[in-house]
Amino acid sequence: MTKRLRIGTRGSQLAMIQTGMVRDLLLRAHPDLQIEIVEIKTSGDWAPAHGETRLSEAEGGKGLFAKEIEAALLAEQIDCGVHSLKDMPSFLPDGLMIEHVLPREDPRDALISSKSRTIDSLPDGATVGTSSLRRQAMMLAQRPDLKIVPLRGNVQTRIDKLRAGQVDATILALAGLKRLGLEIDVASVIEIEDMLPAACQGIVAIELRTADIHWHKAFDSIHCTQTGLRAAAERAALQVLDGSCHTPIGAYSVLEDNNMTLDVVVLSEDGQQVYRESKTAPVATGAQATSLGVVVGDILKARVPPELLAA
Repeated sequence: MTKRLRIGTRGSQLAMIQTGMVRDLLLRAHPDLQIEIVEIKTSGDWAPAHGETRLSEAEGGKGLFAKEIEAALLAEQIDCGVHSLKDMPSFLPDGLMIEHVLPREDPRDALISSKSRTIDSLPDGATVGTSSLRRQAMMLAQRPDLKIVPLRGNVQTRIDKLRAGQVDATILALAGLKRLGLEIDVASVIEIEDMLPAACQGIVAIELRTADIHWHKAFDSIHCTQTGLRAAAERAALQVLDGSCHTPIGAYSVLEDNNMTLDVVVLSEDGQQVYRESKTAPVATGAQATSLGVVVGDILKARVPPELLAA
């Protein structure tokens, strides 16, 4: 096996922490490995000049967080990419694959606000900042009176904007807050049943070239099988729905004793239309996980108005 591994990642603090997690696990399994972390600026990285424009309004959507990393991977400038799996498009470029993931962190969302402890107790007409259409739709389904505005930037930037009074509240992934040591900023954790997470929220994934079998074997040593099965089911449902950041979709799976329950929801942007489906099936292999995701996705696709998915 080649002893030198080049890992491509975004330069945000969270991305670097997650990449460090991958590096440390790899070095524990392969002490002789020489690892170089290559910082890559992506189209999804926010700068003040961009204003508060949603990624969903840009061509490529969430895929802008990965585009340049994937280009470097295909050009063999790096050997793998580390991503937050929830930010990856449903379909990957030819020649690339994701088959290795770390154990899932807490997948729930968290409310950040100095004005209220919960969504229900936010003042009437409060301004909530979020760049996620899923969070927007789920907030409006509960509180149609809220004013939802785009809020871009990395985790700390969004918290800083909140503190500066730009918004009354925001919602962030608890996993990222935990990895950054920012749990002290959490007003309350939102339970799964109240806000279904984005598919694969809390999962760190490694993207490799399909042909690089030697690196696949190296990453096998740090792969979390259970998380991989859950990711396969959630992403399969997303693929059937062709879900992206242009459509508010939540997906969450639970795997216990080789039985998986997959819960998926599709909403309109205003939260007034909600289509939800849950199924349980035996899952011990990737093929079974994918099959469950396809079943749930197909059921929803038959029920959801086509214009909702084509938004």
